Amino acid sequence: MNQYKPDDFQNENNHGKLLDRTDYEIISLLKQNSRLKWQEIGEHVHLTGQAVANRVRRLEQIGIIKGFTIHVAEPSHDKFLEAFVTVFMKTTDHTRFQKFITNHSMIQEARRVSGEGCYLLKVLAADQIELISFLDEILKFGNYRVNLSIEKIKENGFR
Repeated sequence: MNQYKPDDFQNENNHGKLLDRTDYEIISLLKQNSRLKWQEIGEHVHLTGQAVANRVRRLEQIGIIKGFTIHVAEPSHDKFLEAFVTVFMKTTDHTRFQKFITNHSMIQEARRVSGEGCYLLKVLAADQIELISFLDEILKFGNYRVNLSIEKIKENGFR
């Protein structure tokens, strides 16, 4: 269940281990439920709530824990098509395209990628007509390839 190995985090200054078994257990518990109280975590790892808080604060300070988040279900009542669009730029003017990406409400996620294509966009559309209209806008910047999602199996570590 734990995706981290002890060798994943080394102290660059003295090459000693930054994390111990308890730290890994705390991280695992927080990944399952970031709303757990320090005292609840402490019961699992045999520490006081204050000791857990100190460890979590240290994990944040050294950059192991980057933040806490929640999992929100996407509204499905008005958007039925989920498409992954690979964009192949015709131009080197990426700034204009990135501004387009940032301001377009249908684009849920955007990544600049290596390999095949320049950008990978996650797009939600109400229907094929809305998706085609969006794709016509993409043609101003480059060509594209579309993959439609047929089933979401896992997202952000949640099933």
